[in-house]
Amino acid sequence: MIFKKKKNIGDCNNDNVSIDEKYRRLGVKIGKNFSITGEVSFSSEPYLITLGDDVRLSSNVNFVTHDGGMHVIRQYKDIPADSFGKIVVGNNVFIGMNSIIMPGVNIGNNVIIGAGSIVTKDIPDNSVACGVPAKVIESIDDYYKKNKDNIDLTKNYTQEEKKKYLLDKFKIS
Repeated sequence: MIFKKKKNIGDCNNDNVSIDEKYRRLGVKIGKNFSITGEVSFSSEPYLITLGDDVRLSSNVNFVTHDGGMHVIRQYKDIPADSFGKIVVGNNVFIGMNSIIMPGVNIGNNVIIGAGSIVTKDIPDNSVACGVPAKVIESIDDYYKKNKDNIDLTKNYTQEEKKKYLLDKFKIS
């Protein structure tokens, strides 16, 4: 199920608010046409996260704005150590399920982050990146060329129309 801004859910105060408003109240900066397809974690410093326009987050995406390893440094050096980094996601970005975006990362425009990726470094515009750690594997143009013969133009179909189309396409009765 895809939750867009018209879907009401409760926020920290149990008010019914839109999904993007819930995260805006936490401090996340969110552009237009934001959507998620499941649970997302914006870390303990959500105000350090900026999402551009047309960003879609798949389920279980985690944004990490701090270095939890500082717990060890605090004990080891007996200092009140912390380390933080802002996260900026550009426009027209898809982040696949179970991905982790680490502190200090910038993700460019027109980017696909593959499922299960751990993004530890900046990802440039017009890229497809995946892996642990995430690395650019191809350009968005190469991704399109590789997949263009398999694209199904079903985005405006009803669920029933899409089901019929897919059952016919894959010869499932």
